[in-house]
Amino acid sequence: MANSWWELQIVCDPALEDSIFWRLEQFGCRGTASETKGHSYLVRAYIPQEQVQLLDLAALSLWLRQDALVLGLPIPTTHWHLIDEEDWASSWKAHWQPQEVGDRFLIYPAWLPVPEQSERFILRLDPGLAFGTGTHATTQLCLEALEMRVDQESHDIVADLGCGSGILSIGAIMLGAEKVYAVDLDPLAVRATRSNRTLNRVDSDRLIVEQGSIDRIMKMIDAPVDGVVCNILAEVIIDLIPQISAITKPAAWGILSGILLDQTKPVADVVEQNGWTIAALWRRQDWCCFNIRRS
Repeated sequence: MANSWWELQIVCDPALEDSIFWRLEQFGCRGTASETKGHSYLVRAYIPQEQVQLLDLAALSLWLRQDALVLGLPIPTTHWHLIDEEDWASSWKAHWQPQEVGDRFLIYPAWLPVPEQSERFILRLDPGLAFGTGTHATTQLCLEALEMRVDQESHDIVADLGCGSGILSIGAIMLGAEKVYAVDLDPLAVRATRSNRTLNRVDSDRLIVEQGSIDRIMKMIDAPVDGVVCNILAEVIIDLIPQISAITKPAAWGILSGILLDQTKPVADVVEQNGWTIAALWRRQDWCCFNIRRS
C-alpha cells in the first residue's frame, strides 16, 4: 500500500499519557489525539509506514510495557493497522472536536469553521506535533487557573515555560495579559506556538516566542514578570523553581502543572523552601495543578 500510515490505538492509565507521548515522538509520530475511555485514556497516533516496520511497532509496545512496569501502572494495550495517505490527517482530527474549558474558553480545531457568535473566547488551535490540545487534564487546569489570575485590568506580564502548542500563552493574552514571553526546548513547539499566534491574530510583540528554557527568558525580559505558567513535568519544575524566583516580582503568582498526585509533596517542599506559598492545589484525574504566590 503506497503512501500509507500506521494508526496506533493505545489504551492506557492516564498517568502514562506523558510517557507514551514521549515514546511516540521518538518514533516519528505525526499526529496524536486522546480521549477518555472509562477510567482509561485512548491515545491514537499516526506514523508514516516507511518510517517504521512491524518489528519496530512490536518494540514500541514492549517499551510501553516496560515504562508501565517501572511506574507500577497497568500495562497499556496497543493495536495498529494501516490506513491510506488521504485518511491519516483526517482520521486523528476527526477525534478532536471543539471543547469548552473552564468558564471562558472554547478550544476550536483550526480546520473547523468557528461560530459567528460565542460568549466564550474562541481559541483556535493546530497543535502539529506539539503538546497542548486542551484535552489533557493539566492543560485544562492551567487554563482554569489563568482565568482566576489574569484579567483586562491586571496588565500582567507572563512567562510560559514549556509552551508546547502555545495554548496557555494565547489563553493568557485573551484574558488580558499585556505580554507573554514563551519558551520551549522543542523547535517544533516554537513553530506551533508561532503558527497558532498567527491563527488567533495575536500580535508578535505581545506574544514573544523563542527556543530555550528559563535562561532564555532571563535574556528576553526587561524586568521581572508578574506571573509564570509552567505545565511540564514535576522533576523539571523542581529544578526550575529557584530560577523562577529570579525572574518574578516580589508579589508574583505561579501556575504549575504536569504533576502527578504522588509527586505533590516534593514539589510543595521545593516551592515553600524558595519563598512561595501554595494558595490552592487543584486535582483532575491523577493530575494536580499548584496555584502559588510569592510569600
